[in-house]
Amino acid sequence: MWVRYGVAGTMTNDTISAEDPITGDEIQIPADVEVGEIIDSPVTGTELEVVAVDPIALEEAPELEEDWGE
Repeated sequence: MWVRYGVAGTMTNDTISAEDPITGDEIQIPADVEVGEIIDSPVTGTELEVVAVDPIALEEAPELEEDWGE
């Protein structure tokens, strides 16, 4: 197990067990995630951004702002 930025995780075959940064609950995410990828938390439905993969680090994804064609 590793810990970085308050997010702990362990590897399994096809998924990574990681801590949801909002609730602290353990969640399963695909093992092949890449930095910048957005995933939905299975606990809250909140969008999470992968900010590091070795070790895994998740943060709440920023809200997208509309550019109104600018």
